[in-house]
Amino acid sequence: MWPLLGLSIATFAHVLERSSFWFNLIADEKQVVDSVLVAAKVDLNKARAIAQNAESSAIGRFLAAPLLLKHPSPETFHLAIKAAGDKEFVLMRKGDKLLESVIAIAPLLGILGTASGLLRTFYNLRNGKVDSRDISAVTVGIGEALISSATGIAVAIIAFVFFQIFINLRSRQMDFFSKAGNELELIYLQIWHEPSISASSEEISQNE
Repeated sequence: MWPLLGLSIATFAHVLERSSFWFNLIADEKQVVDSVLVAAKVDLNKARAIAQNAESSAIGRFLAAPLLLKHPSPETFHLAIKAAGDKEFVLMRKGDKLLESVIAIAPLLGILGTASGLLRTFYNLRNGKVDSRDISAVTVGIGEALISSATGIAVAIIAFVFFQIFINLRSRQMDFFSKAGNELELIYLQIWHEPSISASSEEISQNE
């Protein structure tokens, strides 16, 4: 039971930490994205300032990364978005291995505790420490042995539920980040990069 207690404490501590992380990540992110995209259509410097002001959030850091570049090529702009996204996705996966380990180990520890408890009960019966005719004493011993299995399964179920919740949240956030990054990239290409290329070509033609 002591290892199971340790796993349950680690699980609940991780769940609290991840819940706080996801709450802070999701809070106001849509407003930040909308503000940056609207500003990017008019002034990239203003969009960069808005993103930098929100750098305490994942979406702020994600959008600020490409905007901090000086006159980047489309490839460089795209790579900056991808690198920033990968960095944030790593933070979103933090602790997954812990929950996976709890899901796998907790039931096994429960079974081990039950097996050792049953062995101790039968040992006491064989050595006369418990009267085999006293059914209540035997059932109490078996019941105590089964507590560890129930505890292990309960801890594993709780860990599995939150593990799936965090996976779903991460999947939604990856889609959201991808959409925001694509929209920012299109704005940069259509409003800032392509017109500047056209203007440069016209200037060269006039000089010729």
